[in-house]
Amino acid sequence: MAFTLPPLPYAHDALEPAIDQETMVFHHDKHHQAYVDNLNKAVDADPALQGQSLEDLFAGISKLPKAVRNNGGGHWNHSLFWELMAPQGQTGAPSAELIAAIDRDLGGFEAFQADFNAAGAAQFGSGWAWLIVQDGKLKITSTPNQDNPLMDLAEDKGAVVLGADVWEHAYYLKYQNRRADYLKAFWSVVNWNKVNALFAAAKV
Repeated sequence: MAFTLPPLPYAHDALEPAIDQETMVFHHDKHHQAYVDNLNKAVDADPALQGQSLEDLFAGISKLPKAVRNNGGGHWNHSLFWELMAPQGQTGAPSAELIAAIDRDLGGFEAFQADFNAAGAAQFGSGWAWLIVQDGKLKITSTPNQDNPLMDLAEDKGAVVLGADVWEHAYYLKYQNRRADYLKAFWSVVNWNKVNALFAAAKV
């Protein structure tokens, strides 16, 4: 079965003012669609890859063509990214269990936010900032391009709890070169309901 573009779980303008409608149209409808289309082409070219999930592909991604790595990562990362955001008023709040883990592993919520933003701002060129569960503890990391912590070649592997896209196409129309301002605004639309669910699942 071919990979498909998931619909946005909200309207294109639902994340304003943090993320503008025009950016969401291009980011979801154009950029993400291109990853899906190119991933399908890459998988169609190799019968051995057909029928595998993205997670299965990531487990051996270092041995696969770059087109699978780049576009598979782009598809998985973005599919999760849309769910990790929600309109203001629908974002929920961090669970008591997540707050306790942040206090224990990351030095408190303010330190967590600052370090997560720093990881995103310091990622050279394009990439992602992540909060993961690794060996039972929370850790902040980043990856270049469309890599993610599920890939066998990731420097820091783990279960993803939160991710922020720091490719320029995620913010440039509104923020230009001000990646730090985009990351600061991102917190106003973080879908803590989804983050809490991912954290709970990662602990099992």
